[in-house]
Amino acid sequence: MKKTINKKAAIILALETSCDETSAAVIVGGRKILSNIISSQIPLHRKFGGVVPEIASRKHIENVIPVVDEALKSAGVTLLDIDAIGVTYGPGLVGALLVGVAAAKALAFAADVPLIGVNHLEGHMFANFLAQPELEPPFAALVVSGGHTSLIHVKDYNDFALLGQTRDDAAGEAFDKIARVMGLPYPGGPEIDKLAKSGNKEAIEFPRALAVQGSFEFSFSGLKSAVLNYLNSAKLRGETVNNADVAASFQKAVTDVLTNKALDATEFCQVKQLVLAGGVAANSALKAALAAECSKKGIKLFYPEPVLCTDNAAMIGCRAYYQYMAGKVSDLYLNAVPSVKLGSSF
Repeated sequence: MKKTINKKAAIILALETSCDETSAAVIVGGRKILSNIISSQIPLHRKFGGVVPEIASRKHIENVIPVVDEALKSAGVTLLDIDAIGVTYGPGLVGALLVGVAAAKALAFAADVPLIGVNHLEGHMFANFLAQPELEPPFAALVVSGGHTSLIHVKDYNDFALLGQTRDDAAGEAFDKIARVMGLPYPGGPEIDKLAKSGNKEAIEFPRALAVQGSFEFSFSGLKSAVLNYLNSAKLRGETVNNADVAASFQKAVTDVLTNKALDATEFCQVKQLVLAGGVAANSALKAALAAECSKKGIKLFYPEPVLCTDNAAMIGCRAYYQYMAGKVSDLYLNAVPSVKLGSSF
């Protein structure tokens, strides 16, 4: 006999394995985190200077069930208490995604509960609902991570419009590549942010691509090339490079573009709320620049705490909850889609 479910207080078990974090979380009522367990592979991939997909997939296989067990235990629930299971099905590394999807399908089948495929990009936006209880749509969202740089108009919980995205490198990817060339450890974003604090952000004028008002597309490959050319030219001339100045100037070029386009997006969408999400949302310079500009224009800025900026299952559980409330559930034929688009149905 099936239990009676109060959908508003639904308990969601969520899994996230899109890249190099194996995570499971238990969310109740969409916004309350009962547990959020993250097993990071950063130390494993650091010696390679970035994520090695096959190694990431193998570690997910080892970690996924122990992480789920820990999430259930920490939340004080069992699989019998779960009302639905959410899982990231894309975008991401296909091998890594397949591990999470396979585990979620098995758990949903065993518990006889709905399975909900979640778009990783949407999950990042929804992390803000966990961090900010007062946040409600509509708003503009800037999602910035190692794999994505996108501007989105969030009209309602299940109604989004993609305004623009990067044509080449994501901002986080550019951070990591520049950090690697400068000899900084992986992941490079936090290292650049730390180093930039002691540098002069006006020391070097790096280019800002597509810096035209009304354009919501991004491009960071030219900026990356400009920094590489600067470093190589200095080396050929035998000049000493001030790495802190390079880091600060590079970071300012990125944050200028992100900030200007995000503020343009709020005006275009006619909203007074801006949400920042993704791994680069933890960048101190970006948060400071956005806060300053939002204050000038009367825009309310939201961003989650660092643990919810990185890949985590709590954000997937939050997104899955609102899909569950709208009846947007999957079936056991759900598959990983490494390049799924925003708003796509599974």
